[in-house]
Amino acid sequence: MRFDGKTAVVTGAASGIGRASALRLAAEGAQVIAADIDAAGGEALSAQSEGRIVFKRTDVCIDDQIRELMDFAAQRTGGIDILFNNAGAGGARERIDEIDASGWDRTMNLLLRSVAMGIRHAVPHMVARGGGSIVNTASVAALSTGMAPTAYSVAKAGVLHLSKLAAADLARYRIRVNAICPGLIKTNIFAASMEVPDALKEQVNGMLAGIADRAQPVARGGTPEDIAGAVAFLASEDAAFVTGTHLVVDGGILVGPRHSWDPATPGVSEAIRQSIAASAGGSKA
Repeated sequence: MRFDGKTAVVTGAASGIGRASALRLAAEGAQVIAADIDAAGGEALSAQSEGRIVFKRTDVCIDDQIRELMDFAAQRTGGIDILFNNAGAGGARERIDEIDASGWDRTMNLLLRSVAMGIRHAVPHMVARGGGSIVNTASVAALSTGMAPTAYSVAKAGVLHLSKLAAADLARYRIRVNAICPGLIKTNIFAASMEVPDALKEQVNGMLAGIADRAQPVARGGTPEDIAGAVAFLASEDAAFVTGTHLVVDGGILVGPRHSWDPATPGVSEAIRQSIAASAGGSKA
């Protein structure tokens, strides 16, 4: 029970990574204030928790609602010890040569500004507690191309650097700040970001799950619970000497090109060798 007597605020808590993390923190003793725009999902989560999770509907794109969330958490429980800035979605999907300013701004507001303002409004309540831990959801898309749309990837790279800067700013208050970089996790974010009709979401999620099982050295897609475990570590005193960095939880998807870990995929030198052998065989014929 690493979080007995602690208060944790989790945004984007009605589903996926946020939901799993709220449940994990509550299971280890925290009083969790869960936030999301999905009121039905949030209330269902609260009901499941037997009082350990309290839901407050919050749109993290609205600064006043973020401030109200943090004030609500502190007033209800006496303070804030843990903040998991997790709310997000796929954002604008267009390439940089196609995106418009409104799509760019909407994505940055949801994925980057909300994290900054979450930190801003939680910190006074953490200072009053004598310290705390902040975990921000970034992504492997912050570390490599080809993982997600451009605006999403840039916003998540911003989250990484913001986490480092905030760790420096807030060290004087004994507040640690870190980011987590999930890989291909089996959640609804992909179908939602592609604006798939509700009737097809289960089919699309099933297809994506099959792809996830083959996308990285660990031969299964990641689960929200995989990320929740890492969030709990960073939030806990087990990570008391960890700040200003990020933890990649991706099943190894960033370890290198596919041929480095998949025996069925030839590397460049092997592909050249096979091509030469095929050409030689053809010329003899």
